Amino acid sequence: MSSHALTTPPTDELREFFTDRFVSEGAELDHVSRDESRYSPEGTALAAVFPETTEEVSTALQWANRNGVTVSVRGTGTGLSGGALAYADGLVISLERMNQIDWIDPVNRLSKVQAGVINARLNQAAAEHDLFFAPDPASAEISTIGGNIATNAGGLRCVSHGVTRDSVASLEVVLADGSILHTGARTIKNVVGLDLTSLFVGSEGTLGVVTSATVRLKPIAPGTPRVFRASFDSIEDAGRAVTAIVNGAQKPEVLELLDARSVQIIEQYKPSGLPANGSALLIGQFTGLHAEASATETTQLCREFGATEAIIAEGDSLLEARRLANPALSAKGLRVSCDVAVPIGELATIFHGIDEISAARGLEVSVVAHAGDGNLHPTVEADDTPEGYAAAEVVIDDITRLALKLGGTISGEHGIGMVKQAELPLQIDSATRHAQQLIKNALDPKNILTPGRGI
Repeated sequence: MSSHALTTPPTDELREFFTDRFVSEGAELDHVSRDESRYSPEGTALAAVFPETTEEVSTALQWANRNGVTVSVRGTGTGLSGGALAYADGLVISLERMNQIDWIDPVNRLSKVQAGVINARLNQAAAEHDLFFAPDPASAEISTIGGNIATNAGGLRCVSHGVTRDSVASLEVVLADGSILHTGARTIKNVVGLDLTSLFVGSEGTLGVVTSATVRLKPIAPGTPRVFRASFDSIEDAGRAVTAIVNGAQKPEVLELLDARSVQIIEQYKPSGLPANGSALLIGQFTGLHAEASATETTQLCREFGATEAIIAEGDSLLEARRLANPALSAKGLRVSCDVAVPIGELATIFHGIDEISAARGLEVSVVAHAGDGNLHPTVEADDTPEGYAAAEVVIDDITRLALKLGGTISGEHGIGMVKQAELPLQIDSATRHAQQLIKNALDPKNILTPGRGI
C-alpha cells in the first residue's frame, strides 16, 4: 500500500481536537517540517499537531492510520540524518510540549520523563539528588530525551557510560494504530518476554512513537573533575594515543579528538583558548577522587606517543569548546558530514585513510571524533552548488566504505534517516533487511510511520 493517502483527507477532526495546537500553514508548519540535516522536506505537510499527553498522540495516530496519512515525528529538530523531515501531505507530530519530568527516584536511581524533556534539563533536576543522566550528545542543551532514544544517541561520555540504550529501563510507546504499549521494568534485572525496549530504542520513529521513558541515573562522582588536552603534530599519532589510553589502566569519562582545521573553525566561531599548533588536539576528562593522578598519568602517556604539549586543567571550558564543533562547522558552511565508527585499534588507520581520500579528491576534510569509542564525524568542504555538494558526497562515500572495510559502521549515533538510506546495503545484508521489514510490517502494516527511512 502507498504510504501517502490517495486523496487529501479532511483535517477538521484533528483541528477540532487539538484546537490551537494544530497548524496547517505558515512559518510554524515550515519550522517543524525540518531538522538540522542537509536535506529538505519531501514536500509540504498537510498539518502538524502538538500533543501534550500519550493519549493525544494516540488520537493523532488513529486519525493518520485510518486515513493512510504518512507521519513524521520530531522533538526539537536537532537530528542530523533527515529522519524527522516532513512528508508531502503528511502529518507532523511534534513532541516538544511533552516536556514534563514525572518523577525522580533517587533511591533506585530512576527517572520517568516525557519524550520532549531536554537532556540538559533532566541533568539539572537529577543533580539536585547528586545524580546524572549519562547519555551526553553534543546537542544536550537543546536535544530531547525522546530524540536521544529514537536515534540511540551517544555523545561525549560514551567511552565510559555507553549509548542511550544502556540507560533506558522502560518505555511507553504508541503504535501506528494508536494502541499504547509498555516495555521493560524498573528493576535492574528483567528477562520477561522479548526485549522490546531495545527494539524501540534506535528505531528512529519507524516502529512506534516513544512518548515516555523511565531512564537510569548514575551518581555524580566525588572529587573535582580534571580535564586534559594534548597536541599532536600527527593525527595518526593521536589515534595511537587514544588506543593506548582506552586499553590502559586509567579510564577517562570523556575522550575527544579535533583536527587542526576543526580547532581553527571553533576558535573563529567562539574563541575559547584552544591551541592552534599541531595537527590534532586530544581532549579528555577524568572524574572521581583519583582524577588528578589519572590525568597526570594520561598526559605522560600522550607524550610517549608524540604529544608536543599536554596540560591538565579544571573546569569544563575545553569540553564546552568541543560541543561547539557542530554549530561552528555549520556556520562555516560545512554541512556535508558523516557519522562513521571503527574499532578503536583502527583509529590511526582511518585517520591516515581520510588524509589520503582528501588529497585524492582535492577537498578539505575536517574531523571531530568521540575518539574514545571510535566514532568519527568527518565534514567535507563543499561549494554551495549542486555540483559542490555532489563532489563532497563522493568523499563521504569513500570514507564510509573505508570505515566498513576496517570493520566499522556507517553510523555510530546519528541514525540512518534519509541521509544514509543509500548506504544501508553496504553494511546490512538482504536477509537482515528483510527481517527488519517483517517487524516493521507487523507493527505498522499501513506503513505510515516514517516510511523509507531508518530501516
